[in-house]
Amino acid sequence: MKILKNSKALSPVVASIILIAVTVAVSIAVAAWMGALSFNFTNTEQLNYTNFTWATANYFNFTVKNTGASALTITDVRLDGATPTTVYYKATGAWIEFTALTPQSLAKGDSLQFGVSSTYVSGIQYEFTVITAKGNIFGPYIKSAP
Repeated sequence: MKILKNSKALSPVVASIILIAVTVAVSIAVAAWMGALSFNFTNTEQLNYTNFTWATANYFNFTVKNTGASALTITDVRLDGATPTTVYYKATGAWIEFTALTPQSLAKGDSLQFGVSSTYVSGIQYEFTVITAKGNIFGPYIKSAP
């Protein structure tokens, strides 16, 4: 085998840099494809329960506040995993019946009060959850009946 002394070749340093760049590019593409990297940090929903009262023997109220970075829409309220027969909401003014046909938008920083009509037994724990249009489930918020 004959070695050519005057042939032009790629420098080992340049070849190493190209190899590292290709490896990094492929790893970023694979990570993004698998969902490990998320470039949507500003539109996360966050909802907190801020108040809860047992109003009467068959009625209780709770308030939720949107503490996330953007508006959200509440589509369902559940009691122990099931949608209660009657749910009311009130941002300001009078109580209005809440159904799946009347989802409620909640701007960033706003609160919304819900009233749930259901009989409860003293000393028993009940779970409350709120579901948004994006399918996020907030809760369960667990309270024991007085």
